Amino acid sequence: MDESPKDIDVVTNSEKKGLLPSQPPSNSNGATQQTPEELVARAIAPIKREFLRPAPPSRTSQNDAASDANGKQFQSSVVKEKKSKRQLKRERRQEKKSALNLCPEIAKTGDVNACPYKDKCRFSHDIQAFVAQKPADLEGECPFVRADAPCPYGLACRFAGTHKDGDSSATANVLKKSSEVNGLSKDVQKLLWKNKMRFTKADAVIKSLGLTGPNWKIKKLVDKEEDKVVLNGCHAAAETECKKVADDSVDFSECPTTFSAADNVEEACATDELRPSKKAKSVVDEMRSNEAEAGETVLEKDSEKASIQMESVDMADDLLPEPDRSLKIHPREKKLIDFREKLYLAPLTTVGNLPFRRVCKILGADVTCGEMAMCSNLLQGQASEWALLRRHASEDLFGVQICGAHADTVARAVELIDKECIVDFIDINMGCPIDIVVNKGAGSSLLNKPLRMKGIIEAASGTVDKPITVKVRTGFFEGKNRIDSLIADIGSWGATAVTIHGRSRQQRYSKLADWDYIYQCAQKAPSSLQILGNGDIFSYLDGNNHISDCPELSACMIARGALIKPWLFTEIKEQRHWDISSGERLNILKDYVRFGLEHWGSDTKGVETTRHFLLEWLSYTCRYIPVGLLDVIPQRLNWRPPSYYGRDDLETMMASDSAADWIRISEMLLGKVPDGFTFAPKHKSNAYDRAENG
Repeated sequence: MDESPKDIDVVTNSEKKGLLPSQPPSNSNGATQQTPEELVARAIAPIKREFLRPAPPSRTSQNDAASDANGKQFQSSVVKEKKSKRQLKRERRQEKKSALNLCPEIAKTGDVNACPYKDKCRFSHDIQAFVAQKPADLEGECPFVRADAPCPYGLACRFAGTHKDGDSSATANVLKKSSEVNGLSKDVQKLLWKNKMRFTKADAVIKSLGLTGPNWKIKKLVDKEEDKVVLNGCHAAAETECKKVADDSVDFSECPTTFSAADNVEEACATDELRPSKKAKSVVDEMRSNEAEAGETVLEKDSEKASIQMESVDMADDLLPEPDRSLKIHPREKKLIDFREKLYLAPLTTVGNLPFRRVCKILGADVTCGEMAMCSNLLQGQASEWALLRRHASEDLFGVQICGAHADTVARAVELIDKECIVDFIDINMGCPIDIVVNKGAGSSLLNKPLRMKGIIEAASGTVDKPITVKVRTGFFEGKNRIDSLIADIGSWGATAVTIHGRSRQQRYSKLADWDYIYQCAQKAPSSLQILGNGDIFSYLDGNNHISDCPELSACMIARGALIKPWLFTEIKEQRHWDISSGERLNILKDYVRFGLEHWGSDTKGVETTRHFLLEWLSYTCRYIPVGLLDVIPQRLNWRPPSYYGRDDLETMMASDSAADWIRISEMLLGKVPDGFTFAPKHKSNAYDRAENG
């Protein structure tokens, strides 16, 4: 395609006037002695010679030396300052009571009498002390004022000087609620905390699929505590029966007496799945105490009770609704989402938050998906996990991604999301390579367990009417791809779309994605199953080539490419290489900061939260090389850039892989960092793979 001369225009002399000397000696950088073709073959970015500069001293070795020098001192200080949970809790309460944390109600209204808790409030009511220690206001205006609404943070806002007089905070709260949905209500959270949430659909589907047995609940607890529990006064033959009796008696006693037998069974099942470790421990502790007091008589009493309760369990099983398979919705009859010719922003951990997705929507993304959420954490009512499901009004085609190891856990999470959230589809992650996820049997660990994959997909698709999509990798071990043998079955299990990341779990993100294998899977897939490809898309040419090489491919999912240059969506839609300036990139960062302050808050805590996620994102964007600096375009995702100057000081700073420069950029947008502030990227995204890994 023809490229716009403006987009790849060579830098003029007038643009270079303010730069540092950019003509290094010919032997100062080995890359200058090689042709662009040789550099590309070595996965080194072919940057024009006039922009190259001598490589700075390695910061990695310096940081390692500094960390080694301070490691022992830090470790010893941690040991000395180790405190009990009670001490830490008391300190947190004292900190809330300090002048640093003004009561939110008083901050909104400026009235000391506005707090309904009065002296029992956990926060400070001293307005003068709070104002005295509050940092200076930041430059710019409050993001809520720009939205023609009063700020909900009042006196605590870091832009309080721009507030209009006489505004009420109630309107701002309404504005925030109307622009963001999928929050967790307190009532639902309390039910989840107490394990009293009912999952009628999920439990019925799990039973109909035969994924649970009559004693699955009892077996689960017995297996976990078999090696820990020692029963006194009972010989070996009676130990197992004693455990079963105790388990049943404790689980049923926690359910409200007003519930029916069927409700008790449902809640008991949910309880054991949601918090198996905590529930097992409490059962054993109560069992021990009861036996210590009553001795062998507990067996006589509980045996009679057990026989009655086991009869009620059988009756409750009969009462559970058995779904009529003739009325079950066929996958083709469900509401489908057509992903063809749509730009899909992948669910991205940490950086793929709501403000970032809003930026990508402005730049041309069609489909967005929330960050991966663990099913077990959602079912426990963790607010931090539910925050990953939030959706902005601008996200017109939005899905959430969940991850779980067992069919019953995933089915209950899907039913809960369907009740409490507004989503267009639910994506199940079966490709996450992170060790903590894989060790729990979730993520890419499921690639080795096709029967469990089948159970999870069938249970999820049978529980809700919303489309269920799946994200997988080529396989678990490198060189042992297996998705092609499962792709036809995945469609029959109930999935409406499958996204294939062209790497194995063992590869993580090393080497290039295997798109030939993705094409092979797409050609084997049934016509009712949409196949999306994922991996190394970094220009509009990449997307064009993949779709033209394999017409069976529905669309391409964009992940790291969007993190490094979110304007990739604009490039694909406009079919051009955008030689974006540093000023335009800074404006994108300004939009992100504004969205972050609206999402996380404009008080000190919200500002620092926005700064943290901005720095995480900057650890990716530093890998972008401007089009005008390259001898060969477009840039490839696996290229490692030599040290180079930008066309102005800001572009040079944006190209730095130093956290100190990222912090300076954040200070341009969010003011000075607090004293003692440090930052290290969570995912070490500024690191590159070895050259031999491609």
